[in-house]
Amino acid sequence: MTHNSITHRLYYDRADLRSFTAIVTDVRERVRENGQSLWEISLDQSAFYPTSGGQPFDLGTLRAVSRSGAELEAAVLEVAEDEAGEVWHCTTKPLNAGTEITGEIDWPRRRDHMQQHTGQHLLSAVFHRELNAATISFHLGEESSSIDLAAEGIETLLTPETIARIETIANDIITENRPVSLRSVPRAEAESLLAAGSLRKLPPREGSIRMVEIDSLDLNACGGTHVRSTGEIGALLIRKIEKVRGGMRVEFLCGTRAITTSRREFLQLTESSALLSSSGAQLAANIQKLLAESKSAARERWTLLEQLAAYHAAELLQSATMRGALRWVECELADRDLEYIKLLAAKIIAASPDTAALIVSTQAEPAPVAFSSSAASLHAGNILRESLATLNLRGGGSATLAQGAVPRAQLAALHDAIAAALPR
Repeated sequence: MTHNSITHRLYYDRADLRSFTAIVTDVRERVRENGQSLWEISLDQSAFYPTSGGQPFDLGTLRAVSRSGAELEAAVLEVAEDEAGEVWHCTTKPLNAGTEITGEIDWPRRRDHMQQHTGQHLLSAVFHRELNAATISFHLGEESSSIDLAAEGIETLLTPETIARIETIANDIITENRPVSLRSVPRAEAESLLAAGSLRKLPPREGSIRMVEIDSLDLNACGGTHVRSTGEIGALLIRKIEKVRGGMRVEFLCGTRAITTSRREFLQLTESSALLSSSGAQLAANIQKLLAESKSAARERWTLLEQLAAYHAAELLQSATMRGALRWVECELADRDLEYIKLLAAKIIAASPDTAALIVSTQAEPAPVAFSSSAASLHAGNILRESLATLNLRGGGSATLAQGAVPRAQLAALHDAIAAALPR
């Protein structure tokens, strides 16, 4: 069935509407894979918000009663708007055109989106008023929201002190519980408001323009869902500032999301502090101390590893065999990793000219291998790469040191391939 009507959007006037009735006006198969279909359903009216303007779509359920009296329930998996302005509800079950349905919105998700979106209007307005910083984009994510700001010298403006001040101002306005009102105005009136500076931007669409206003603070052209007063935002928490192309990104949380995230992070902070027998205030200093100790220990470990590799290299050189003028060293180690065998291979050729060494670690599967050469006539990287290629494997490196990995069952074949490239 096809139709010419466009879905009446109930959320424009009632963002707090949790359920509604409507008539199915069209149904179409979106995709069919492995015998399963996804369907798209349009309604004569809907409270489901489609993805738009940085705000994600609503979730929920469509319910209908068949002629036999059986109840059919279809979960709404996605809501999208097409180029003609029609709203389509994606489900796993089709509903016939003409069917009366009851739609139920996933209210916790909707309320969260309302808090984040209205919080974005508030935060953007405060940044504009206090720093003359314009919001050039908005993203409402599953875990956090963000705005991108642009202004002259914005990177230097956003000091920790300034961010704290902006956050305080925003939360003061939330506490004041200012009304958030909606109205639609003709395009010409909206253009006049833009010219007068009352509006910061205007969407490129004809007809009536929907306005969202925070009393004595902000007027915005917006089609999203919003709370009825700033108090319903609950709270606003700025979490992170980072530089992005063209400006600065401000990550924030509002309402229930801010509370649950703060609680989770407080518990993580408490657990981390307990692990270090530290108070929250001392945690950063204790972590810095641990990092310094870790770096010092890593340096000491590397020094000891180098000393061990040097002694080990001297021992292996004593049992080296000669291939013409080339001294040849080979060794398999079951208790050493790639880092050590590379170091050992390098120490061997540093201690002896005209020497080549093949060191293998059987600690892992496939086995790491290191091949080194101090002989001008032998290019370690080329020899190892070509030898591995005969086994359909990859590896290589510089003229003096190369590495790769070989299944243990093929180590003998690798040895033969390398031996064939050495002087006899």
